[in-house]
Amino acid sequence: MKSLKIISVLLMLLTLVALPMSTKAKTITEFEAEVKKYTQNLENVKSQIVTNEAEVAKIKANISSIEVQVKNTENEIVSLQTEIDKSNEEIKEKSEESKKIIEYYQISNGENIYLEYAFGATSITDMIYRMSIVEQLTEYNDKLMDELEALIEKNKKQQENLNAKKKELEKSKEALINQKLKLDADSAALKAGVPGIEQQIKAAQSQLDFYKKLGCGQNEDIQACQRRIESQNNQSIPSVNGYFRPIENGYVTQWYTGCGTWNAKKRVCSGHLGIDISSYNKSIDVYPIAAGIVFARYYDSARALVVKIKHKLDNGTYIYSTYAHQRNFKVSVGQYVSVNTSIGQMGSTGNSSGPHVHLEVTNCDWNPGGGCLWESYSRYGTYNPTDFVRFPSSWTNR
Repeated sequence: MKSLKIISVLLMLLTLVALPMSTKAKTITEFEAEVKKYTQNLENVKSQIVTNEAEVAKIKANISSIEVQVKNTENEIVSLQTEIDKSNEEIKEKSEESKKIIEYYQISNGENIYLEYAFGATSITDMIYRMSIVEQLTEYNDKLMDELEALIEKNKKQQENLNAKKKELEKSKEALINQKLKLDADSAALKAGVPGIEQQIKAAQSQLDFYKKLGCGQNEDIQACQRRIESQNNQSIPSVNGYFRPIENGYVTQWYTGCGTWNAKKRVCSGHLGIDISSYNKSIDVYPIAAGIVFARYYDSARALVVKIKHKLDNGTYIYSTYAHQRNFKVSVGQYVSVNTSIGQMGSTGNSSGPHVHLEVTNCDWNPGGGCLWESYSRYGTYNPTDFVRFPSSWTNR
């Protein structure tokens, strides 16, 4: 049993040795150039968001205009149908009127009222007169029917054209809605991630200002400088002495994938940078995975409560653990925490589908004094938390 424990410890040490415990060393000069380039990239992203939002505003106006046109077209179709119904009624009325006129002149009832009327004449002159009357009535009736039927056909044709116009308008509206959805999705992706773009820009400049104020030389490695200053001021923190799960009992809801794909245009990763864990107790206390100093405490761009803790390894380098979506804060920046210090309770703040803890472990941090920018942090800085802490599917102790 003792030999198994020794082997387990050795395996853990070997794993930690194999981890890339620090990012590429950067001097103030190099970091300054990186911040400048990074800030410009983020400004481009901000500009793209503004462009998208302006385009979305135009699309919304066009959609509103189309909706008005569709409504007007529908009203025209109804109006034409009213005209068609009116013309049909008029045909019926004129038909009855013609029949009454003929009946007035006819002299007897029979199958063909026109012929009976004509051949009921008492003389040639009377017959010619009667034939003329019948012809005039027939022509009047036919002309009237033809005009009304032509009007009906014209109105029906207009209805067909209007129905076709309505379909085209609805098709255009659908295309605009799809375009709007794409732009909204694009903007959402540009805004995605923690922190927000404005927060990243501010943090990048603050990071640079931090190292300059610290007194690092232009060509001195910033992280080595930070460790030197902290050592001189007796600010260094105790080394890590074991790793623990951040909640007493729980289960994994989503595993770590890392930055699967980096979108250079949108400056975002497509992967999951940490591990998500939850518990049947939805307000369970959250603890650090190892002893350290509270490095940062804030609300991210989606209003999730976040705590970050800085840990010192035996080789003198630092790692950082992040705990997101907490219900509340129970610690302050600069406070020393042990593995038994509650830093808050599990929650569902920010962009979250339910109470859980999102845990990240990184070799640097984008907040001032963390030694890297958000891009380096998300693309190259994250570790799989299971390299430090064992996470079975579920557990009942830390």
